[in-house]
Amino acid sequence: MEKLQTKSEIKILLVDDREDNLFSIEAILQKDNYTIVKANSGRAALKILLAEHDFSLILMDVQMPELNGFETATIIYEREKLRNIPIIFITAYNFDEEFVFKGYRMGGVDYIYKPINPELLRMKVGVFVELYRKNQQLLNHEKKLLNANQSLEKEIEERKASEEKVKLLNAQLTENNEHLKSINEELDQFAYVASHDLQEPLRKIMVFSDKILLQGNHSEETEKYFRKIINASRRMQSLINDLLSFSRHSTNISDFMKTDLNVMAQEAINELEIEIEKSKAQIQFEKLPEVWAIPSLIQQLFYNLLSNAIKFRKKDEPPVINIQVEKKGSAELAAFNGNTNGTNYYMITVADNGIGFENKYAEDIFRVFKRLHSYHEYEGSGVGLSICKKIIEKHNGFIAVESKPNVGTSFFIGLPEKQVEIISRPLSYSI
Repeated sequence: MEKLQTKSEIKILLVDDREDNLFSIEAILQKDNYTIVKANSGRAALKILLAEHDFSLILMDVQMPELNGFETATIIYEREKLRNIPIIFITAYNFDEEFVFKGYRMGGVDYIYKPINPELLRMKVGVFVELYRKNQQLLNHEKKLLNANQSLEKEIEERKASEEKVKLLNAQLTENNEHLKSINEELDQFAYVASHDLQEPLRKIMVFSDKILLQGNHSEETEKYFRKIINASRRMQSLINDLLSFSRHSTNISDFMKTDLNVMAQEAINELEIEIEKSKAQIQFEKLPEVWAIPSLIQQLFYNLLSNAIKFRKKDEPPVINIQVEKKGSAELAAFNGNTNGTNYYMITVADNGIGFENKYAEDIFRVFKRLHSYHEYEGSGVGLSICKKIIEKHNGFIAVESKPNVGTSFFIGLPEKQVEIISRPLSYSI
């Protein structure tokens, strides 16, 4: 907010060759608490104005030796910094119109006639001081507007430059995306082919190892080494299969269809029939909904979660697995997923009574190859849950886990009730 000048900050220059006139005018204006500066000649006034420019008004006698008031005013107004200071002439020539016009032509704004009327002098000085103050405010506003305009012009130039940079970056991003898409497609094909090519020598290792064992007449130690070879080959085969699954989930909109989750869960259970029988597992699930999904991926999701629950069971207790579902609004899911876009979700819970784990590892278990236990204790490649996460992301959903050692683990899967937007892109590789 702009500071207004007080009367004590108003400076007035009095110019008269007679000391008595200077003192009488000063005495009249003293009541208004102005700052008064006196000069006893035109030259003295000019000398003062060389050093000081902040006068609000000049009161100047016309009749002075050497430089009279008109001549002094002409010299004052030749300087740019002094041109806006109003000058009131003091004169004894009351009725000479030509004389009055000359004063106005020199730049004067008014006249005070001798003998001076004190109240009239105070009133006129007050009016012109206020006009000068308002004029200064307008000049300051003009400067501020000019500065603001310059800043705005600079900002517009910078914004134009930024927009050009953004356009350039967008073009580069589009080009990079196309390049990345091409690389992903090549990587997808490479991973698929490489995985198949790796399968063949592994199968031969296992087949020939089995044949050697069947021939018999081997020492106990030799048989032990061959069985280690076969077991290692099986682990390698499992790892390749998981990597193959992880790498080939490039899907598009046409892959989505109305899918009965009950059928998908049951098919996963059928595939795990032998493991379920061996572990005496009990799997219970209530009626699940139909959703828009990719059936093969949803079946694999159930298969991986159920297989995981059976694998990490307690040694002295059969696994019990419960699959439940509940429809939830976006506000209820904030703890699981902050970006629900106002969509309702089916929250599917897969809970077991297995060995569990410390909940601080809840994020780690979804990383590729991350294992909380040695493969000597529990078989597997450490890829299964990573695949689950990729499948859920492909369905615009989310997956979370809660666990407690020796109590069990619960996986929470959120699948949108309606697929608002299905993004067609290959699953990213984080191997």
